[in-house]
Amino acid sequence: MVNIAVRAARAAGNIIVRNMDRIDRLTIATKRSNDFVSEVDQQAEAAIIEILKQAYPDHGFYAEESGRQGENAEYQWIIDPLDGTTNYLHGFPQFAVSIALKHKARLEAGVIYDPLSQELFTAARGEGAQMNEKRIRVSGHKGLKGTLLSTGFPYTDQSYLDTYLETMKALMAPAAGIRRPGSAALDLAWLAAGRTDGFWEFNLNAWDIAAGALIVREAGGIVTDFYGQDGYLESGDIIAASPKVFPEMLKIIEPCVRNSEYAKRHNI
Repeated sequence: MVNIAVRAARAAGNIIVRNMDRIDRLTIATKRSNDFVSEVDQQAEAAIIEILKQAYPDHGFYAEESGRQGENAEYQWIIDPLDGTTNYLHGFPQFAVSIALKHKARLEAGVIYDPLSQELFTAARGEGAQMNEKRIRVSGHKGLKGTLLSTGFPYTDQSYLDTYLETMKALMAPAAGIRRPGSAALDLAWLAAGRTDGFWEFNLNAWDIAAGALIVREAGGIVTDFYGQDGYLESGDIIAASPKVFPEMLKIIEPCVRNSEYAKRHNI
């Protein structure tokens, strides 16, 4: 299943790269404030689904652009054909294809492909994580002090900006640096490869983080929601980090969120 997902991710990556020299001529629509979709997103997603359907006609799909298909199927593919569309449309070289497979409630496979660098991150449950077929592990950083963290700023919904800034301010003091590259999928892949030590973000979609969450876990990291539970695919609120960094991140983020307007509005 990972091999089929890799084939689909590479096909989507080819479409993405092939269109880079005509970005100014692409058809672009606005889904909501600061959230865009281009014909490249749609073509890449169609290519992914076509390959997966040929191999697994009984599986269901939950994709960013086309929504749900076969939602009662035991196996569900969770697809983001172009994570980092805004980056892509500006020629900012930080975007990726993300494909995950969930069986009932459990993630089984994850693939993240950066078509520019041609870095391919893969994982299957219980089998570890790889980048270009070489084993990867999260960093061994001992505690939050001196870490390099990554995150994502609120961009479509500004209502929780104050809560987000509280977490950022609290984490900024001990960390050596905080980065916001613009693709949650790649943020998680790079965390799994030890390039950063922790990641947190609010209000994401399952297709942004499903593959990356499994890859991080298979690389030895910890992934939860803001309360240390497994509800991140449902809530979109995620903390991911190497084992000795994670407890300190959770200790800082949880109290910032627990009594906030964001928690009340999202019933978390």
